[in-house]
Amino acid sequence: MFSDVLYFVLNILFSLFGIALIIRAWMYAIRLHPFNPYSQAVLRGTNWLVGPLRNVIKPSNRLDWPSLAACWLTALVYLLLTWVLLTGQLPAAEGLLRSLFAAVITMAKWAFNIVLWVTLIQAILSWVNPMAPVMPVLQTLTAPLLDPIRRVMPNLGGLDLSPLVLLLLAQVAIMVLQRFAFSVFGV
Repeated sequence: MFSDVLYFVLNILFSLFGIALIIRAWMYAIRLHPFNPYSQAVLRGTNWLVGPLRNVIKPSNRLDWPSLAACWLTALVYLLLTWVLLTGQLPAAEGLLRSLFAAVITMAKWAFNIVLWVTLIQAILSWVNPMAPVMPVLQTLTAPLLDPIRRVMPNLGGLDLSPLVLLLLAQVAIMVLQRFAFSVFGV
């Protein structure tokens, strides 16, 4: 019972922090203005890990490598702690090597979960409260993902189904990643 509760707390904490790191990299990639309050919250909450990595790993023009490296490290620590919690011991060398790649899969699952939730929140807010202060941030985050779908989808006279398509694609990607991770790593 206690290990289940501890696993739940571990999963929530590491997932939220990993998601914040991916959002930080996403904000960098799309050049989201860093001085809005939502960006500031993400930057302040993740800077303690990304800051030191930024001295070692330099970001490229479009990719924030320090944030992605921090997310990978977060996923790796999460997987190792989960392993220790479930088995009571550290993984063998083979398990450590598998964990290195499983951390990438965990990052991808977190990324698709972000896409799913950001798109869902934006779609709901566009109907309920399109003038919400967070809407410009959500639109800036999702525009690079929704615009290609909008170009392919037919115009339905003011009804935009592209968020629904993106939600379905993200959910399918999550399902494929979960099946792959379970079949290869048992994670």
